[in-house]
Amino acid sequence: MLNKISWIKATSIATFTLLLTSVSANTLANEVNIYTYRQTFLIEPILEKFTAQTGIKTNIVFAKDGLIERLKKDGRYSPADVVLTSDFARLMQISDEGLSQPVSSDILATNIPSQFRDDNNHWFALTKRVRNVYASKDRMASLSGVSYEELADSKYKNKVCMRSSKHPYNIALVASMIAHHGTAETKTWLQGLKANLARKPQGNDRGQVKAVKEGECDLALGNSYYFGVMQQNPEQKVWADAVNILFPNQNNRGAHINVSGIAMTKYAPNKASAKKLMEFLSSAQAQQVYASVNMEYPVNPAVKPSSIVASWGSFKEDELAMTKIAENRQAAIKLLDEVKFDL
Repeated sequence: MLNKISWIKATSIATFTLLLTSVSANTLANEVNIYTYRQTFLIEPILEKFTAQTGIKTNIVFAKDGLIERLKKDGRYSPADVVLTSDFARLMQISDEGLSQPVSSDILATNIPSQFRDDNNHWFALTKRVRNVYASKDRMASLSGVSYEELADSKYKNKVCMRSSKHPYNIALVASMIAHHGTAETKTWLQGLKANLARKPQGNDRGQVKAVKEGECDLALGNSYYFGVMQQNPEQKVWADAVNILFPNQNNRGAHINVSGIAMTKYAPNKASAKKLMEFLSSAQAQQVYASVNMEYPVNPAVKPSSIVASWGSFKEDELAMTKIAENRQAAIKLLDEVKFDL
């Protein structure tokens, strides 16, 4: 039997817990918690517009790594409602590891083409980027077009630079090659591409363009938005000025596309607010700002790219569904190991 003091303490705790639950329910309904791999300054302008229009507060947790591990550790007690990713690989990881939930929305279905969303609505792309080839203006001036397949041609021996093949951007490209050509042909392509490397894979995408500028190689693989980033950076502009940005495979299937995106977490405490945020980010208004700030292409087909991005020229994009790339991701990793690409 509880003594008087214990009874009062137990009653107080119960009352406080009930009050806290009630307050939290009212508060949480009007906010959304965001885990993001995209830097805060890139998304804050859009989130401010979202809050101004909806009254829903946004709370941001940014990290370059570890957010998915944090989701798994916290389980059903995780405060996260959505995860914003800067690449497709993390979107797939969230879905594959059972950390997301489906979102049924006519708005998302209308604004985002089926090619750029999960068949079961577990993830949605928000922006697109191209895996471009950058060519030296001085040494490759006559090169106006190229294909990914051609990068394995012996005429480009010791002329190609790229970052690690195990980076998600390159894994996705290899996965797309498998989808188009099959495993055997893609393995042969990888062997030819490796033989044409001017140096061991290293650095980031901008580092490859720098290497072209400095004469280490003539061609480099890199994402389109880095070109815009370099053009806006006084120190790196000389790198961008030294190359032409080429959109591969314009005579056949089109240039390889990768995406950034969003997923609602499995235990999202603010599902209604999270859904509103996802729908807002797919809207024309948000897409215009989001894609412009990130130097990327809007995924919403009704929205045009920014003037800087548009200045790189129009192009044909590969219409391969992102789900097909996902299906071949592990096969791509296996092939890269077999050919010892980075060694």
